[in-house]
Amino acid sequence: MATGRNHRPATNRSRGIPEATVARLPLYLRALTALSERSVPTVSSEELATAAGVNSAKLRKDFSYLGSYGTRGVGYDVEYLVYQISRELGLTQDWPVAIVGIGNLGAALANYGGFASRGFRVASLIDADPAMTGRTVAGIRVDHTDELEKIIADNGVSIGVIATPAGAAQQVCDRLVAAGVTSILNFAPTVLSVPGGVDVRKVDLSIELQILAFHEQRKAGEEAPPEEETAPPAAPPAVAVSKRPDSGPDGDVPAVMPA
Repeated sequence: MATGRNHRPATNRSRGIPEATVARLPLYLRALTALSERSVPTVSSEELATAAGVNSAKLRKDFSYLGSYGTRGVGYDVEYLVYQISRELGLTQDWPVAIVGIGNLGAALANYGGFASRGFRVASLIDADPAMTGRTVAGIRVDHTDELEKIIADNGVSIGVIATPAGAAQQVCDRLVAAGVTSILNFAPTVLSVPGGVDVRKVDLSIELQILAFHEQRKAGEEAPPEEETAPPAAPPAVAVSKRPDSGPDGDVPAVMPA
């Protein structure tokens, strides 16, 4: 199997595939993989779109960039599409991944079993804490950040995962890029600055939760019962007047006069 650093396929940009389509390809692949595991041979665009959470017109447009239009009345061949999308995403290769920052999140990522089945191999775990050096997480030895550049070179890593605190993320990013890493998945709650040619994908769990909180608040507002209508305030009572012999020419004066 080819490795990521030395065998790069034509990029999606060079093939003219829009970034929005690229972002949806993993959704299609996940839905197709589930169908494949159930031994479903074909799927219609409507069924696949529903499973992926998009509309069928958008799905057909996305697949047109891959050169796959399906068969009218039959649908799409599930196994063929799994291979086609996997190849387009580069998942038919072996992509060595380095995870930097082996705290709770980094350790959880290292133990995630979905990497291997999707073409990614956790090749190295790196942490700045000397107490972590030499420990084993998910069957992989943790190395110190002092060895970062050597580890990247020795393992041919082109994808780095940053799971450090925010304050350390940019320095780690700079070192990864200088060592030859060209794609970074950032879990640190900060925005990274990278040179051209380096791709960064950011995963910020707190932002996602805040977005969900916004929608929850809006739904709660829509579900709240309407306020009861209240009667408008009564008009002030009219001022009573009386006639007095010494009133003005019109004969009208207030009933209560100042002393």
